[in-house]
Amino acid sequence: MTSRETHRVVIPKGWPMKNRKDWKSAQIEARQEAGVIGDIGRKRIGQYRYWKRLETHFALVKVSVYPLAVRRQLSDWPERHERAQMWINAEDAALLVDEPELGALIVEFAQSPAARRLAPRRESASKAADAKAPAPAGT
Repeated sequence: MTSRETHRVVIPKGWPMKNRKDWKSAQIEARQEAGVIGDIGRKRIGQYRYWKRLETHFALVKVSVYPLAVRRQLSDWPERHERAQMWINAEDAALLVDEPELGALIVEFAQSPAARRLAPRRESASKAADAKAPAPAGT
């Protein structure tokens, strides 16, 4: 998906939420920003840094990334009309993000046994084409 203001390719992420674990915040942000619902891992798969554009300055932000096994894509969600979104493979996503650390995390996770465990199991090849892949979400 893209960011709202600069339209860069990003993963769903947000600021930590009061009284919520970081993994839960990431799950909430994935629903609000990308309209995806699924099972989130409680252990982060890594971190990356990026420069966040604020109103008066840029700030270096560290993002913790959690795996999300997407089970459903909503037809409508809060930021649907503010972002572009498409499903692509991990290698292409890694090339499109601006942050090299995030690109490396995407590829490493996609090739990991954990990603294979989270991937939906389908009965036939035609159904497998419709399955949503595990995706990263961050806080």
